[in-house]
Amino acid sequence: MNVVLTIILAVQMLTALGMIGLILIQHGKGADMGAAFGSGGSGSLFGASGSANFLSRTTGVLAAVFFACTLLLAYFGNLRPVSSGSVLEGAAPAAVVPASGAAQIPGSTTPASAAAAVPAVPASGVGQIPSK
Repeated sequence: MNVVLTIILAVQMLTALGMIGLILIQHGKGADMGAAFGSGGSGSLFGASGSANFLSRTTGVLAAVFFACTLLLAYFGNLRPVSSGSVLEGAAPAAVVPASGAAQIPGSTTPASAAAAVPAVPASGVGQIPSK
């Protein structure tokens, strides 16, 4: 399911970038009026009106693909099961402090079985250095 969502999201981003590029390339409504009166800007690769039809149709197709991808992402985003409880109810339980940490605290009382299972650790780092 994650692969499908990734593909749909990638297609949506590519169509969005394509639409931005095509919209920026297109001429405005006022540019056609200048071309009608003999402006030099009307000569292009597709002809005087061919580029407008090609670019506008391509923009329309990309907009339709973008809209379809948006609907699919919204549909797949709502397929998760709805929980009736709080978000905090599904949180992980708090970590339990091991008995070895409690045994090293001076003045704390621990059960005899927990104290016997914990090896004696020297209080300072000097006692942990092995001697020759």
